[in-house]
Amino acid sequence: MENKHAEKSETVPKTIYDKDFELLEKDYILNYQHDLTQKLDADKSDFDQNRLNEIVLWKVNRYAKFDEELITTLNSISPEDEQIDLEKTKHILKLLLNTKGVQLAMASTILRFRNPKVYQIIDQRVFRIIYPEKELKTTTYQNEKLIEKQIQLYLTYLQDLREACSMLNIDFKEADRVLFMADRRVNEKIPLKNY
Repeated sequence: MENKHAEKSETVPKTIYDKDFELLEKDYILNYQHDLTQKLDADKSDFDQNRLNEIVLWKVNRYAKFDEELITTLNSISPEDEQIDLEKTKHILKLLLNTKGVQLAMASTILRFRNPKVYQIIDQRVFRIIYPEKELKTTTYQNEKLIEKQIQLYLTYLQDLREACSMLNIDFKEADRVLFMADRRVNEKIPLKNY
């Protein structure tokens, strides 16, 4: 096969057709989502929705492995509670934010689906529509201090969201969805940062 890309500048990616292209031993070792890759490679059963979800999450590099303690603690939140248990919430958020692949938006989403009467999703759209001139800033890097700041941000957000619901006569359990859609409409031409 003729090398159609023989004269390349340094800014053009190398291809298999370059003269100096060669495979190395380390190219045969995939270092990506190790545990999930092994699980998916070994599973020869029929597909179901859970397995397809895992494949999608593997592809977008968003798979998070939750330990049993965290799952048990999450399940200790009653879907019927109407009041927040601050200490339990702080503990669960700390466990969630210490889980690889989980940031504040994902943690709040998990909590929201457990009990929407108490928890709502923190999202850039809802954040900007209730906090003029502010931007939701989260981080992928987590340490104790940053986790504590994220927890406090979320708890303050929940309080402020309740006030917004009261002002707008919105049922709290629908607030994240209603305000998300409102922001899409009223701020349609204003792009979100990092979105």
